[in-house]
Amino acid sequence: MEPTSSYVSPLSTRYASPEMQYLFSADNKFITWHKLWIALAEAEKAAGLDITDAQIDEMKAHCEEVDYASAAAYESRLRHDVMAHIHAWGDACPTARPIIHLGATSCYVGDNTDMIIMRDALALVKGKLVTVMKNLRDFAMEYRSMPCLGYTHCQPAQLVTVGKRASLWLYELLLDLHDLEYVASSLALLGSKGTTGTQASFMELLGGDGEKIDAIEAYIAGQFGFDRVVPVSGQTYSRKFDSRVMNVLCGIAQSAYKFANDLRLLQSFKEMEEPFEKNQVGSSAMPYKRNPMRSERICALARYVISDATNTAVTASTQWFERTLDDSANKRISVAEAFLAVDAILNIYINVTSGLVVYPRVIASRVMAELPFMASENIMMEAVKRGGDRQELHEIIREHAMAAGKRVKEEGLSNDLIDRICADPRFGMTREEITAHLDPAAYIGRCPEQVERFITQEVDPILARCQGTQGAALTV
Repeated sequence: MEPTSSYVSPLSTRYASPEMQYLFSADNKFITWHKLWIALAEAEKAAGLDITDAQIDEMKAHCEEVDYASAAAYESRLRHDVMAHIHAWGDACPTARPIIHLGATSCYVGDNTDMIIMRDALALVKGKLVTVMKNLRDFAMEYRSMPCLGYTHCQPAQLVTVGKRASLWLYELLLDLHDLEYVASSLALLGSKGTTGTQASFMELLGGDGEKIDAIEAYIAGQFGFDRVVPVSGQTYSRKFDSRVMNVLCGIAQSAYKFANDLRLLQSFKEMEEPFEKNQVGSSAMPYKRNPMRSERICALARYVISDATNTAVTASTQWFERTLDDSANKRISVAEAFLAVDAILNIYINVTSGLVVYPRVIASRVMAELPFMASENIMMEAVKRGGDRQELHEIIREHAMAAGKRVKEEGLSNDLIDRICADPRFGMTREEITAHLDPAAYIGRCPEQVERFITQEVDPILARCQGTQGAALTV
């Protein structure tokens, strides 16, 4: 990166992908403004206004041209960004100048462009989300039967499997995908509503013909791939749209944080790791370190997105009547940077889930260190079947377990609970009969079945439906 004396967002220089950055770029924004002005002119011409093919052709010929210097000069005088670009583009399109933005208000280009960009950005997020889901789907199926320690309160509990845990990460993403698809399906253009949403300017232009006004809006929506415009509005579309989209992004950030946090803990246990490249440096001071830097980055960015969701919620709730401008500066930052951050999160999530490392021997060793405690209830039940007293045996096991636990925690020695039970004649069982209860597969419940059913019934149909929307390969 070239040194610079101005602040540059790390979301652009370090994290977000070129494709997401383009969606929120100045080029995409202002070229979309031009396309909206062209669509408006075409629709107004079809409605009978005095607009010529030459004017429209001139705008189309200069659609991809944005004169930033001229626009900046105009804005310094006019103090209005939309008017500045109308004048700058009018200089490039002198024949069309009189009819550019005819009947419209600033939100015609501003809000419609924002909605188009959010629609396209959600589609990009969806593709990358689906890619993560596919990676986790394959991982969950591969490890659906591998026993590992389950945790409640981050303390060892009953066994689960590596794949079952991955299915929990995957399920949260599935919920996020459902939310994304619902919100995306509900997006609508503002259309051409005028300064307070009454379309009074268009009533004046079109002699009060409401059908022609509706046709103009339908044409504009169709030109940009929307099947509808909002039914009612003030000058802007409801800022609830921004908040609802942000809630989707916030949900994805929450799910990604949960995954990355779990993986950071598992990496500290040495059970699983994120990918670690051959020449990667884990620490500038400690050469042996293999820090979970990708997962930590996911958590860092996710924390930002989660906190950013407050921005759109407050903005939506504090709009005055038909229009106020305290939303503008805020939403330029909050919505764009949330998308850039989620894009970065998913890029890293794809990378990590493409190369998850599992250490079966460490997992098995940790299971066997705790399994005697978990097996004690089954051993007690077997002893009861052979005539033992359940209450008496429960107390005996409790005493042995406390002694074994003290040996582990205070002396740093191995768990000898099974040896203690084998040596106690009150159980009436041989060592072979007792150790037969130490098969980890007997303690994972329905984990393999649950994973298979979840994948085949819930995940695979979604992935099949979304085939073709998956994100591209990337470098992190």
